Amino acid sequence: MSYVEVATVPVTHRIWPHERRYRNAAQAIAQALFDALDDELQPYVQVLGLPVDPSLPIVQEVGPDGTELPTEPLADVAERGRMLVLLGQIPLPTTPLDDTINPEDLRNRLIGKGIRMVLVPVLQELAEGADHEYFSTWPLLLNGYYVCTILRVQRKPLRAYPALKPGRAYTDGRPLPHSLLNAAMTRFNEETVKALTEPEPGAGLLYRPRDTEELLRAAGRGLLDAPALAVGSADWNSGERLARGSSTAPGAERLFYIINTISSLRYEGAEGVGCLLLARRGHPNLEEVFALTCPVDLTDYRAVRKLLEMTTPGIHLLADADKVYALGREVGTYDAEREDLFAFHFLTYYTWELAHAGHTLLRCRYGLPGLARPRLNRLSFKREYKRTFGIPKAEQLERLWQVVLEASRQPKGTLLVITTEALAEADRLKLQCTLIEPVVLTPTITQLVTAIDGAVMLDPQGYCYSIGVILDGKASSGHGNSTRGARYNSAIRYVESSDFPTLVVVVSEDGMVDVMTKESLEEERAK
Repeated sequence: MSYVEVATVPVTHRIWPHERRYRNAAQAIAQALFDALDDELQPYVQVLGLPVDPSLPIVQEVGPDGTELPTEPLADVAERGRMLVLLGQIPLPTTPLDDTINPEDLRNRLIGKGIRMVLVPVLQELAEGADHEYFSTWPLLLNGYYVCTILRVQRKPLRAYPALKPGRAYTDGRPLPHSLLNAAMTRFNEETVKALTEPEPGAGLLYRPRDTEELLRAAGRGLLDAPALAVGSADWNSGERLARGSSTAPGAERLFYIINTISSLRYEGAEGVGCLLLARRGHPNLEEVFALTCPVDLTDYRAVRKLLEMTTPGIHLLADADKVYALGREVGTYDAEREDLFAFHFLTYYTWELAHAGHTLLRCRYGLPGLARPRLNRLSFKREYKRTFGIPKAEQLERLWQVVLEASRQPKGTLLVITTEALAEADRLKLQCTLIEPVVLTPTITQLVTAIDGAVMLDPQGYCYSIGVILDGKASSGHGNSTRGARYNSAIRYVESSDFPTLVVVVSEDGMVDVMTKESLEEERAK
């Protein structure tokens, strides 16, 4: 590809008055949203303005570090996008709503679509060989410029999580989300586009920013369109585009809410644990153990929760996007390319996971979606240990790792408190713990001592001094999380109140594992 020279934009050049404040607000929203999913994504937002008049310069609004896109590859993007429209290479919208749009607005929308079709491969080329990837919103015409909000994220964490096949779309051309990260990007893009179409473009992000949890829930709802439509629409496997709501199943549009509600219900005081397989009746990889004469609506939440009580590790509820029709099991070898069999695992109270072909796509806790991160990261634990206690002997660190690994398998959750003052702390807390003779923890002993409530207190060499410890500490004003429960929050209080080097491993009942030190908490607060 040959490039042409492009004029440099003066620093004072602005497309519209709120340009810089809009970029900063969009950066704050992206930072909060993607940090909540994986803080290694490191989102970076910049505003790109492609001029309608090719004699005008390209405008970029960037962050404090001044990182800009090279302008040469972008020089003819707007013109090439317009040519796609003039040559009739942009398909016309097919939804009834588009018939009522002003012809000029429709033409601008088509040009924006053409520009984005040209811009996306240019951004992909710019990211070749780099450690990041670029994503662009739909271009919007503003004061003689096609304005795009560009999101840059790190490639490694972006590709670290399972996803469905990309490329499927609703009938209006919008891509169907294929992962939670992809759905979150869609929500972010929708927010920025909406903000730029207001009477004061971009001002809405300043005065009425969407809450991060609200965006996450919207992303979760978007991702669940995939299983709902796969099960409820006959067009899915034919490769045709899908319309939102084209599913014949009434539950398709409410699937996220339905699963959340079922997971929040108890049956005779017990929390729901089990699995619901979502697939069309007669799926070749499902075998019915017994069928229901009258299938139960998924929206009959208490009835579904009662049926869930009958499930076992090998027998699950079978449902389409509308009703539970049987109890049964998975058989044969599932062809993951079909993407028409999904599993909803109910883990504990108000906690569930969406999985496909054995890979977890989403983990939801108390109605808030998140990524299913690895249960425990070996390198992360060793890094936190070394910067808290210094460099240990290799065999000592490996022994501790095996202890931590065994503790992470505790199904009811547990706490490991590693501190240089373990003996003194055991004595100080002796009225709220069980003292034991000092013993070097092994995986077998760890399995025993983590079976009861309370923390296990040990020193950096792996000697345990007390079990069943009820931790104390001052309430945290910056790190408490009401959705994570008493174990997680008591660990925060203890670590922040400690006057000596301390590392706490928090194993939650839903499988999440957190390695917590004063340094890691301070880094989290600084983000």
